[in-house]
Amino acid sequence: MIIAISGEVVKKEPTLLHLKTPSGLTYAVKISLHCSASIDTKEITLHTTLIVKEDSHTLFGFISEYEKTMFDRVIKINGVGPSTALAICSTFTPESFQAAVMGQDVAAIKMVPGIGTKSAKRILVELGDFNLGVDEDSTSVSMGEATMALESLGFKKESIKKALSGIKAGDTSTLIKEALKKLSK
Repeated sequence: MIIAISGEVVKKEPTLLHLKTPSGLTYAVKISLHCSASIDTKEITLHTTLIVKEDSHTLFGFISEYEKTMFDRVIKINGVGPSTALAICSTFTPESFQAAVMGQDVAAIKMVPGIGTKSAKRILVELGDFNLGVDEDSTSVSMGEATMALESLGFKKESIKKALSGIKAGDTSTLIKEALKKLSK
């Protein structure tokens, strides 16, 4: 698995970068418009995701770890491929995408080329309480960890949200204990 690539920018197009590594290999790396706009040097390091299909190996690169996380999460949604995920990364910054998902903003998601109302709603439902961890405090981190732990125990998202909503504890273990008390009733 290729998790990052460093090298010299040989050619730059709006959504494609040719990157020559110190070993002499030149890679074609697909990038978002936001990533392209932020590349202003000849030497660059990108976080990467490699998509392997029967007929191709495609490398996707990201300046920000948050953008990579966003891409990786979106391509897991049924019906959303790498091209659509890259279009989402080109349309939204990680912060604005997180805000659109948290606010269940169908109109904002529909701004992405190739996504209609039905697809936008499906994406919002699939991502549910999607959170990249951008600008978070420790309480919301604990809530996210508690939610994931309870999901791994087999509880439904709706039940977990209700159980966690009234709890004021700060650390993850206390949140899980209190939520389990509510969920077991």
